[in-house]
Amino acid sequence: MQRPVRFSSCRGVAFEIKPHADPFAIKISTVEERQGSKKFSWLGSSRVFPSSIQRSVSKASSHYCDLDLGEEDDEEEDYDEVEVILEEVDDEEKQKQSPLHVLAASKREQKPKLARKQESRLSVILLDQGLFTVYKRLFFVCLALNITGLVLGATGNFPYARNRAALFSIANIFVLTLCRSEAFLRVVFWLAVKVLGRRWVPLFVKTATTSLLQSLGGIHSGCGVSSIAWLVYAVVLTLKDRDNTSSEIIGVASAILALGLLWAFIILTISYDPNTKSYSKDVGKRLIKQQELWFTVAITVLIIIPWLTVRRVPVKVSAPSGHASMIKFVGGVKAGILGRISPSPFSEWHAFGIISDGKKEHMMLAGAVGDFTKSLVSNPPSHLWVRQVHFAGLPYLVNMYNRVLLVATGSGICVFLSFLLQPCSAEVCLVWVAKGIEQNFGKEIKEMVSGYPKEKVIVHDTAVLGRPNVSQLSVDAARTWGAEVVIVTSNPEGSRDVVNACKADGIPAFGPIWDS
Repeated sequence: MQRPVRFSSCRGVAFEIKPHADPFAIKISTVEERQGSKKFSWLGSSRVFPSSIQRSVSKASSHYCDLDLGEEDDEEEDYDEVEVILEEVDDEEKQKQSPLHVLAASKREQKPKLARKQESRLSVILLDQGLFTVYKRLFFVCLALNITGLVLGATGNFPYARNRAALFSIANIFVLTLCRSEAFLRVVFWLAVKVLGRRWVPLFVKTATTSLLQSLGGIHSGCGVSSIAWLVYAVVLTLKDRDNTSSEIIGVASAILALGLLWAFIILTISYDPNTKSYSKDVGKRLIKQQELWFTVAITVLIIIPWLTVRRVPVKVSAPSGHASMIKFVGGVKAGILGRISPSPFSEWHAFGIISDGKKEHMMLAGAVGDFTKSLVSNPPSHLWVRQVHFAGLPYLVNMYNRVLLVATGSGICVFLSFLLQPCSAEVCLVWVAKGIEQNFGKEIKEMVSGYPKEKVIVHDTAVLGRPNVSQLSVDAARTWGAEVVIVTSNPEGSRDVVNACKADGIPAFGPIWDS
């Protein structure tokens, strides 16, 4: 059988997409198959255990961190159908259960959908997420504004743009750098929560702000394309007037996207006098009066700030299973924050959600899906390189709402656990779907979830119960809990299904996008 295709997100979420007919369709087992088994529930969840827990006969979930226990399982799995054991609860026991518990345990049979072709991640991004997402709207707005200015400049209707084409290119680079600056975005997210995280602020304002902040990558991409267009225009204008331009300026302009060449371009451009065809000696006085210099200074500072905080720190790495590792650091961190780690400051950096009680330590849960994360299991390091400026992501915006439903699959739980461990301005309810919870994630993670009020938690172990309809489970839980918004962390396909189902039912929902 073809091995699963794995992806990795820049937010530290490992994605795994497997071929299957329907990620959430379930098959009800017969009454005879259920007779004679003693069952009990854990953590007020939809999990139901037989008296003798054996190896699951359910098929592997498509969720990104449902971890395979071996190649033999992969070869024997049939993705078209799964089994689920339903608990028979008498009326007296149902009254004792929490509403969410009864909700999860009494799911009606879902009709399996027709089998679909395996979808590539690119098709999910470009088609399944919709043609008019906030991300794409921001991209086209930025591109349209820049193209309009470019056309007006080229036709002589906007002389400032024609004379300062390089400035417009640099300004776009400045904006796209802001959209990727972890320090700047940390401040923006903090301000959003402080200003809008009040009960009297209308919900539509909060959800609109969440959509905007989550989709800043659209501005980043639009400004990136626009900066190239302006740069090409600037080079064309320069080449048309070669007599007044030195060869050094033309050479630097062709590679301005690199920061070093950008500085060289600015200095050479401003210091060169086309009238005398020579370079001015008073470079400093000329530079401080030019807008191009200050934009370039800002770009440089924003790029350098994260690197100034790079440190090599001691860590404690443990592996609850061969499929994941737990990395512990000194110092507490606020809920909703993410961090980056690396084996070397000049190699690749990996982002993960941070688990912390806000006191003495914080930790990261890393699924073993790549060379680096696998090495954490096989050869645990004593030190790792970190960026001490942690950054905010979608989970941080939970603090902006009053009642939130958090939906996670597999190791995606790590970005939400901090909201269970430390005081939070929002009331949160959790739905967690994972495979082999204690076996794959360890007792420590299980105890963290166990310490949260049982009536606010639904835990569904696919190794015992099979794959649920997470979309419907999320919609029903949100209705029962009265959540203002649903925030989900899953693979692209799973996140899309949950978000679309919630929105179709009139519930605001957000999940990771490909540019998160």
